[in-house]
Amino acid sequence: MKKLTTVFIAILFALSMTGLCFAQAPAPAPAPAPEKKMEEKKPAKEEKKKVKKAKKAKKAKKEEKKVEGNKMEAVPAPAPAK
Repeated sequence: MKKLTTVFIAILFALSMTGLCFAQAPAPAPAPAPEKKMEEKKPAKEEKKKVKKAKKAKKAKKEEKKVEGNKMEAVPAPAPAK
């Protein structure tokens, strides 16, 4: 009987704690974000395009250097065995 009472009290405790959790006030809604004007976005896009072009130019230069440094002459294919 003592074990049964202990289990009963444990279940009541667990249920009371869940009730407290669900009874909490909901979190306040976040403030609405300020609206951004379209004019502000255009310069940012242009800057991104410039940065992207600069990265592509750097990458192209690296590729050129790799190709120049790794130039290998064409080796003829081996003759098929007869």
